Amino acid sequence: MRRKVFVVLTVCLLGFVGSAFPQAAKSGPSATAPAQQNDAAVQAREELDRGAQAFKGDRYDEAAEHFERAITLDPSLLTARLYLGTTYMQQWNPDSDTPGNSRYADLAIQKFSHLLQSPDLNKESRLHGLKSLAVIYYNRKELDKSMTLYQQCIELDPDDPEVYYMIGVIDWAEAYQAAIEIKAKIGLQVDDQYQDKEDHKRNCQEQQNLSSAKIANGIAALGKAIELRPNFEDAMAYMNLLYRRKGDLECADSPARAADIRTADEWADKTMETRKAKMRN
Repeated sequence: MRRKVFVVLTVCLLGFVGSAFPQAAKSGPSATAPAQQNDAAVQAREELDRGAQAFKGDRYDEAAEHFERAITLDPSLLTARLYLGTTYMQQWNPDSDTPGNSRYADLAIQKFSHLLQSPDLNKESRLHGLKSLAVIYYNRKELDKSMTLYQQCIELDPDDPEVYYMIGVIDWAEAYQAAIEIKAKIGLQVDDQYQDKEDHKRNCQEQQNLSSAKIANGIAALGKAIELRPNFEDAMAYMNLLYRRKGDLECADSPARAADIRTADEWADKTMETRKAKMRN
């Protein structure tokens, strides 16, 4: 799941060459700009183009060198900063925690964070920077940071189903981890139901306190994602998972838990039906 989210976003960024920052592609000097400054801007643009070609050819070390030179020549060339961060992000494997690999994530965070400080950044470019950071933090399991960044994305674009989906995924991940840890204290597996016992009641109350708001928020976010994209089967799959966690919060109330599980099963069926329909088409 983590790798899938990471790859999808990076692929989306590949089509971002040159179009994101029209103010950065200087067409000529200002009335007071010296010729040397204009020459540097032209050279920076050439380095940007060389870096973009290297990036498209999967030559990431070479691409990074070109983007770094472009930034040195023209620090205002925001496109180069975006692509430098994306280049480091592309080289990072979220499934590896070796120091050399983690360095790419650290560099990507540094470059995207610096990019987002620019007051000249347009809406689309800011969204790409925010989403890139959110994906990195998500894959690093720094879920609070990832959630904050996705919420900032919604403020800029309230109609992006992918962002609502990721908010639902994060809420589920935190609720699931809480269920594992709290139920383990009394010897239960994650999908075991609480019984009408004092220790079960106490632990169920703890789980309610930790997860009720997250589960409600996650269900609402996934519902919005499906509203915006009715055939969003991944969001449906997480609806199934979140309703199973909602069933935990019913404690020893078997009928209420059974109702949540039925709803979960319905979402699981919708997921399969949607996937089959897509395959037929």
